[in-house]
Amino acid sequence: MEQGRTGAEAVRPQPAARHHGNRHGRSEQARQAVLEAADDLLVEKGFSGVTIEGIAARAGVAKQTVYRWWKTKTDILLDAFLQDAAEALTPPDHGDLAQDLRAHLRQLALFLTRSDAGAVFKALIGHAQHDPAFAAALRSGYLDEQRRRDRLPLERAVERGQLALGLDPAAEIDQLVGPVYHRVLVTAEPVDQAFTDRLVEAFLHRADAAGTTDAADAGEMGSR
Repeated sequence: MEQGRTGAEAVRPQPAARHHGNRHGRSEQARQAVLEAADDLLVEKGFSGVTIEGIAARAGVAKQTVYRWWKTKTDILLDAFLQDAAEALTPPDHGDLAQDLRAHLRQLALFLTRSDAGAVFKALIGHAQHDPAFAAALRSGYLDEQRRRDRLPLERAVERGQLALGLDPAAEIDQLVGPVYHRVLVTAEPVDQAFTDRLVEAFLHRADAAGTTDAADAGEMGSR
């Protein structure tokens, strides 16, 4: 599905032509129409304004068809968000750690603050505060998987010998992406490129200091 639609690009479509499933299972075209309709309606009407009936009408499918695939509107919104995140938030591999991290954090910030998917994410986080079962599904479906993707630049850099083997990727990723989520979900402060670049520079400084310390320790041990 399309994600990252912002500003004039996020013009809402007219109701789609009716899609029909087939006897072999769900129609992929209809499924995508439902996911996109759910995104659009949430941005237009807010979480409370999204209904299964409204999603079905916007997508051009029968309500019964939607219920065959999903039980609740939150299930639809979560599926839509997970697909968008997988497409948009897989870090690039330029062969350079600093470049990869800067690009990834900039994309994460834009995804959360400027795209329809970011609006869906904030609505899902809010709903999770009142629904423990959904909160668990959100953690396992997005947060755990996204942390795996977030670690990719660090893991690739370790394989290239650019980072020390003893680096704790999980702890470092918390310090890289945590402030982005904090601003998006808590303080509403700007999450601009200057901010995300500072996070990367702070990480590179820590990593460089750790590498220097490790090298010095190895030298001392070798001289004994």
